[in-house]
Amino acid sequence: MIDFASRTARAIFALTFVAMAAFLGFPVFWMVSTAFKPGAEIFVRFPTLLPSAPTLENFRGVLGQGELPLWLTNSLLTAGGAALLTTALATLAAHSFARFRYRGRKAMMALMISAQMFPFAVLLISLYPLLQAVGLLDSRLGLTIAYIVFALPTGTYMLFSYFVRLPEELMEAARIDGASELAILWRVVLPVSVPGLVTVALYSFMWAWNDLLYAMTLITSPGLRTVGPGLLMSQLGEMRQDWGAAMAASLVASLPVVVAFALVQRWFVQGLTAGAVKG
Repeated sequence: MIDFASRTARAIFALTFVAMAAFLGFPVFWMVSTAFKPGAEIFVRFPTLLPSAPTLENFRGVLGQGELPLWLTNSLLTAGGAALLTTALATLAAHSFARFRYRGRKAMMALMISAQMFPFAVLLISLYPLLQAVGLLDSRLGLTIAYIVFALPTGTYMLFSYFVRLPEELMEAARIDGASELAILWRVVLPVSVPGLVTVALYSFMWAWNDLLYAMTLITSPGLRTVGPGLLMSQLGEMRQDWGAAMAASLVASLPVVVAFALVQRWFVQGLTAGAVKG
């Protein structure tokens, strides 16, 4: 009876997993399939799952556009800059929260985390006039700062959860040897915190790379557009709906994130499963 119940539970779990994988993976499959379809196969009453006559014409058209490399460059600059600066600032803040005891420490951290409760649009309403006042509206630097504002609280909490688990004996031994707090952070904490740092950097990069709302609102110059708004405004519009080219461009735009995740997935998983948090 117990063995039967165990087999039934495993079967239910397997079926649930397959159903969830199909539900989450089908949009990606449809994007890839559409990217290789000619226009005649896309705009039909009953579309097929797989292209009957695969073609690379959509990719040729997208890669032949002069704007796509510029959009990818802008996205790399803003997303990469946001990832680096968020990781650096989150490291300093998390180390302070985890290792020092001072008045208002918990209140400051709670206030910072509470900012994540607000929707993207609410934060954008506050960011827009601030960036406009300092002359950073419609600039890569302004967009990068906006990404940092959103990702920094989560990044700080991730690293705090990681730093607080490190043995205090390591820091005490370094202090006895005469190391300063910055030296302890650089030589002791960071080398053993690579998974946490990679997790924060990848999270920040993926959020910035996939963003559409902030980039559409804070950037108005065509030469400063990132890949999301660029693809949306060039491939899909009131007078144009080139779904084949849009899917091909989306596939190309997804490659940097896929490659980045594939390269650092081992550290990313370690960072996400870094044990319990102690206060």
